[in-house]
Amino acid sequence: MVPDKDLQQAKKARMVALVIAATMVVWLGAQWVGAKLGWPERYAFLIDLSALAAFVWAFVVIYQIWRARQQD
Repeated sequence: MVPDKDLQQAKKARMVALVIAATMVVWLGAQWVGAKLGWPERYAFLIDLSALAAFVWAFVVIYQIWRARQQD
């Protein structure tokens, strides 16, 4: 039987992996679409900042998972 704490950490890790992968796909797609449609540069910066926010969130959660594993 797997402890409940390990299951919670595994769920967090899967969510982080999903967020990182989805962020990359959306960011690359938005950059490509923006270039094709001639969007203003401010939209590119908004997309970049949104991607950075998602990555910062992901790294914070990764740090939390790492710290929880250190305490075990």
